[in-house]
Amino acid sequence: MQSEPVTFRTTWDRPKSGNDNTAMINQSDNVTLDRPVSSTGIDLELVKKYNVPGPRYTSYPTAVHFHDDVDQESLLRDLTLSARAAFPLSLYFHLPFCASACWFCGCTRVITRSLSAPDRYLDYLEKEIALTLPHTGPDRNVVQMHFGGGTPSYFSPEQVARLEAIIRDAFQPGADSENSVEIDPRRIGPEHIEAWRRLGCNRASLGVQDNNPRVQQAINRIQPREVTEQVVGWLREAGFRSINIDLIYGLPHQTVASFSDTLEEVLALAPDRLAVFNYAHVPWIKPAQKIFDRRGGLPDSSTKLAILEKVAQRLADEGYVYIGMDHFARAGDDLSRAQAEGTLQRNFQGYSTSAGTEILGFGMSSISQTPNTYRQNIKELHDYYDALDEGRLPWTRGRVLSREDRIRREVISRLMCDLKLDFDIQSQSLGIDFESHFHTEIRALKPMERDGLIQWEDRGFAVTPAGRFLIRNIAMVFDAYLERSPTRYSRTV
Repeated sequence: MQSEPVTFRTTWDRPKSGNDNTAMINQSDNVTLDRPVSSTGIDLELVKKYNVPGPRYTSYPTAVHFHDDVDQESLLRDLTLSARAAFPLSLYFHLPFCASACWFCGCTRVITRSLSAPDRYLDYLEKEIALTLPHTGPDRNVVQMHFGGGTPSYFSPEQVARLEAIIRDAFQPGADSENSVEIDPRRIGPEHIEAWRRLGCNRASLGVQDNNPRVQQAINRIQPREVTEQVVGWLREAGFRSINIDLIYGLPHQTVASFSDTLEEVLALAPDRLAVFNYAHVPWIKPAQKIFDRRGGLPDSSTKLAILEKVAQRLADEGYVYIGMDHFARAGDDLSRAQAEGTLQRNFQGYSTSAGTEILGFGMSSISQTPNTYRQNIKELHDYYDALDEGRLPWTRGRVLSREDRIRREVISRLMCDLKLDFDIQSQSLGIDFESHFHTEIRALKPMERDGLIQWEDRGFAVTPAGRFLIRNIAMVFDAYLERSPTRYSRTV
């Protein structure tokens, strides 16, 4: 059954508002901590206390709460309604192929050595787009594209050119569209980068993880530092305006000293953004990770926390702004400006500057989003192909959001992006009395206030520097599904 239309104002249609808080909450319960914190604001004892399993909130409800038996007709009707509203489009293309498996990886990928595998995959992307277009409406403004994997680097320049033709036949990317591609520096040359640039990509995200040879050997990803440096140079020569580098802490054999060396080598490349992820050890989901349990070498929590503290301090010294979760950006970067202006967004691609977009995902396992629904494609490649051969849209799971889902999604999203909540603004935006609606949750925040993770403001609360590193835990307070979720999540730190 299709849900009722959204009647409250959210980031899909809300007016811009100031960040000033205007009324008053009783501040008599404020507590001043008497234990010291580091210069980065991290209290390592508190991080240990809050280091529990929890979602990353790239959506709410999270993907584990999508339904296999969701009414496909409801999803299709909502897609048509969204097309009538003509929200700008954000296109995601999942390109799943990798030549070898990195044992830490949690992505949906296909390991192959076949150079022709992308050609067949492009045949089916073209079929999926053709089946989708009648429901999306003509001449929609494309403001964002993202190419993830697997690794898009597996596609040859000729295959990238064909992908470009497929996209341009179906969509009209804007001249100022933000287009990003994930790159494996081990498997790309300047001709590949030029092909992605011709497609319109102006941002690139490079997987590095760690430069230490012993760590690279342990995770089955040999990537000499010089290779990364060369690719960064090629990207800049090709005119990419923003470069992100991904690092992971918590991998086998990492130490504070070894990771500090990697960080210094990466900073020498002057990336515009860094994503410093906590390794998500989920061997019950990704069996390849069991090799780390057998071989040992995973750093203990104290080492991981010390690495996190070192990273935060060093990046602050270099002028990077902590955006939230694992993301850092230079002060003048679009992400930093969006956060300062209160327009930062969070979706399946992480943090984003594009508000009010509808996400169209193509390819196996990709996720699409409208204001009222989520839908996910089939995860197995041959099943994805079979569905399209039968003329069916390859949706396998989804979620039609209730009004309460949409309310909580907005609250969690603003908290993750703004690192604060103004109760009056939320009440107006959502059409509720925030303090009455979330009375239980506000009470549940009291221990976090005492621990110095949040501080009350006039009519709401702000996340403290210490709380920024535990933002997932704060967001979990507003998650109505968490306690009844059977899923085991990765830890928050």
